[in-house]
Amino acid sequence: MEDSARQRATRLAGRVAVEVHGAAQVVRAGLLRPEPPRKAAAVAKAIHRHGQIGGGVTAAAVRDPDRPGLIDELGSLTFDELDRRSNALANSWSEIGIGTGTNVAILCRNHRGFLDATFACAKLGARALYLNTDFAGPQIAEVCEREGTEAIVFDEEFAERVADAPAPRGRFVAWSEGVTELPTLEELIAAGDDAPPPKPTDKGSLVMLTSGTTGTPKGAPRAQPSSVAPIGALLSKVPLRPTEVTYIAAPMFHALGFAHAMVATGFNSTIVTARRFDPEAVLDSLAEQRATGVILVPVMLQRLLALGPEALAARDLSALRIVFLAGANLEADLATAALDALGPTLYNLYGSTEVAWATIATPEDLAAAPGCAGRTPFGTTVKLYDDDGRPIDGQGATGRIFVGNSFPFEGYTGGGSKTVIDGLMSTGDVGHFDSAGRLFIDGRDDEMIVSGGENLFPHEIEELLRTHPAIADAAAIGVPDPDFGQALHAFVVRAPDGQIDAAGVQNFVKENLARFKAPRRVSFLDDLPRNPTGKILKRQLAADAENEVPA
Repeated sequence: MEDSARQRATRLAGRVAVEVHGAAQVVRAGLLRPEPPRKAAAVAKAIHRHGQIGGGVTAAAVRDPDRPGLIDELGSLTFDELDRRSNALANSWSEIGIGTGTNVAILCRNHRGFLDATFACAKLGARALYLNTDFAGPQIAEVCEREGTEAIVFDEEFAERVADAPAPRGRFVAWSEGVTELPTLEELIAAGDDAPPPKPTDKGSLVMLTSGTTGTPKGAPRAQPSSVAPIGALLSKVPLRPTEVTYIAAPMFHALGFAHAMVATGFNSTIVTARRFDPEAVLDSLAEQRATGVILVPVMLQRLLALGPEALAARDLSALRIVFLAGANLEADLATAALDALGPTLYNLYGSTEVAWATIATPEDLAAAPGCAGRTPFGTTVKLYDDDGRPIDGQGATGRIFVGNSFPFEGYTGGGSKTVIDGLMSTGDVGHFDSAGRLFIDGRDDEMIVSGGENLFPHEIEELLRTHPAIADAAAIGVPDPDFGQALHAFVVRAPDGQIDAAGVQNFVKENLARFKAPRRVSFLDDLPRNPTGKILKRQLAADAENEVPA
């Protein structure tokens, strides 16, 4: 009993320390600042009524109603307009039975309709389910059936894909290029009362989906944050400031884009976004809007840099302080090229849908150790374990990555969770630490292959191949092999005018790594299949490999 009480006291002290640290970071960043009593009371009332998401946009409108909150392809909306629009939508939905606990699926690209639906769900206490815009119709129907979807919000371009998804309380078009017979969010907003809706009986929640690169996407539910620890962890590594301009290129249905949209709103920073990623248009917008931050997945950064130094020099990017990345591995050569081109602006977050954040690499980390995932923020624990659940200590030793912080997910909606050891949750990856405590990701724990008795992680080979001047992109997977049990199969995208064949690929690996790490099979593709967050779809590569004759 005494030990149990001591453990509880230790845990409580730890939570208090994390909250105090988070509050200090929020104050340091200028997010909490002196307000006139009337404004301070209105902000507190909004957060109490509708939580940090629904109340966050109201608080932003109270603080600075006329500041642009969003700039998208239709123009600019102030924070006051964003707040009133979501009020009106919430009140219109309430009249047709959408309210506390209603499951609302959202299938939208980055635009005002995404934010309208998100804030309205939070204000009603509804449960928002964010769908990947790359999902096919059967996948959407399966996920919506599993999650008990009662209404669905979608861009008109996805109408056929959502046709079989359950939506007994209604289907609503968020973005339309013309006339549509279905009710639109704009119509509901125009017809709705823009007064704040009543406080729901329960705070709204949200469900993010796993990437689905290795199977059917799983739902990872989260309550609205009730702590300053998550934003404190971010601010301890990334110098975000209030009333700036953030271009969000990463999809908002993904945790990366979503989190930064909510953070920008809380900071009264203007969100700039577009439905589709066009690297030239992004550079133009960064310059025109004097953006201080841009939120990308690594493949987007790669496409920006591919425009060349002349394209970057032609725009005034002097206001840009933060290039924030997450969602997929940041390769060492890309990190180095970005630092050279954009200066010390690069921040790379490593985490997962389930664990939220694990580590954040600063520009200093990436300059010293390109390709690293960085170090843990305050209040976060990252440890390595072997396959038997024993801790792994020692510089350079590879193990399964487990994370503890203040914001893990609540278990999959379909049942089950990630493996937990000593209170820490698995990310599904393997990695190692260097002497400075920086984490490196070696690959997925389920991607390790045993070939001829040797353990191989494809990530190491992929990273090496991308350094070859004739190779633009590369991926590797394990495939069955009658002689070695498993063999490494490399998929290579040649650089423009790149001249390399299968033997050249194999010899390059042999010259730089152990000979047994050379791929036994090599295929050449025009492009690698990726999801919207830049992750390579290795299931698709594996399916293609089954039908291929080895090169």
